[in-house]
Amino acid sequence: MSRAALLVLADGRFPAGGHAHSGGAEAAVRAGHITDAASLEEFCRGRLHTSGAVAASLAAAASLGVDPGELDLAADARTPSPALRVAARRLGRQLMRAARATWPHPELDALARRFPKGAHQPVVMGLTARAAGLGPLDAAYCSAYESVSGPATAVVRLLSLDPFDATGVLARLAPDLDRVARDAVDAGRAAVTEGVDVLPARSAPLLEIGAEAHAAWAVRLFAS
Repeated sequence: MSRAALLVLADGRFPAGGHAHSGGAEAAVRAGHITDAASLEEFCRGRLHTSGAVAASLAAAASLGVDPGELDLAADARTPSPALRVAARRLGRQLMRAARATWPHPELDALARRFPKGAHQPVVMGLTARAAGLGPLDAAYCSAYESVSGPATAVVRLLSLDPFDATGVLARLAPDLDRVARDAVDAGRAAVTEGVDVLPARSAPLLEIGAEAHAAWAVRLFAS
């Protein structure tokens, strides 16, 4: 296992397309739910413990060898919003391109053939971690961190929030990230023997509603 590979995968400069997505933050800013660092922190905490926890468990399960087709169906079932499903597959397709160029692996090739229009991003994340020689905890950390770092970065642009304040938000969320990542690995291991139905299915209705509204905007800074 290479910790250097984990740094590459978790780096915001890894060309996986996340910079074009706000993780629901753009809609939340317009709705007045995010106005400053404190409200950003609450938004990120809520996202982490709902959709972020789901994504982390899917990534952990994929890295443990659970069938990616079953995981992709499980991701679909846990994503009611059509707009978010489209975004997740778009991000999965972009991550797949970056992963195959960085860590060529037969399992990535097989997944790309199976889902030519893109699998859900957390599923691709799990197989990417596997291809990079990383474990399920690494996959879970990458996925969970992305669920909060994306909105934090986006809000710096959307509200001209001080980047130091945004980074402080991420630092304060570190204990929550640890818990979510550990729980995701436990869920992923359970899925190996019990099937994907045991993975968490936590809902975030405001994220889903915001995503549908955001998709209809004529002008927006971010794709989702």
